[in-house]
Amino acid sequence: MLLNYNPRHCLPSAEDLPDSDDTPVDNELQDLIPHVLKDILALIWEEKMDWYFGVDMGIYYNPKQPTDVIVPDGFLSVGVPRIIDSDLRLSYVLWDELVIPTIVLEVVSQTRRGEYTQKKEDYANMGVLYYVIYNPLRKRKPRLEVYQLENGEYQLLEGEPVWLAEINLGIGREIGVYQGVEREWLYWYDKQGKRYLTPQEEARQAQERAKLLEERLRSLGIDPNEL
Repeated sequence: MLLNYNPRHCLPSAEDLPDSDDTPVDNELQDLIPHVLKDILALIWEEKMDWYFGVDMGIYYNPKQPTDVIVPDGFLSVGVPRIIDSDLRLSYVLWDELVIPTIVLEVVSQTRRGEYTQKKEDYANMGVLYYVIYNPLRKRKPRLEVYQLENGEYQLLEGEPVWLAEINLGIGREIGVYQGVEREWLYWYDKQGKRYLTPQEEARQAQERAKLLEERLRSLGIDPNEL
């Protein structure tokens, strides 16, 4: 979503604003889960340069109160430069970027931070189209909830993986291995519900295919090292 801000010279830029709220994440999952999604996007959108995925990065959203900041666990903006320069982004400043994040992700820990209340309201007011809440601690209620903004209010989307038409991707949960940890992770899916692989899984499959090809060649009396 584009903004109609008219940037003024008096407004601070990312270089002028703090790039951290000095509040550490509550647990490692709040860092790792968004990184799974970011790593997969970097693979499947490798040729696209008009998106940015931030992890634990401040979003400055109010030009009337330039120091107001909110720090989601992850967010995706579509329609912005993937890379600004070699120094990369320090934070995400709406009056500089002019694009509201398309998706915001919050991973709930034992210490609630208003994911179902205040943050939900804040992101709706900001105009974030999709709000994703993942709560790995839930036993009876859904762990994954995906909301879409309609007429200023969030409406819960049904099904899983949940299809996000705006970005032509689905999001859902599955048991997998990331950085050696086997557990339930969030992944991206295609329209047929097929999960996209992580870069590590892609590399492993490539190695397995290469090994099978080598074995096939040797069975035919061909030394692959001589090809």
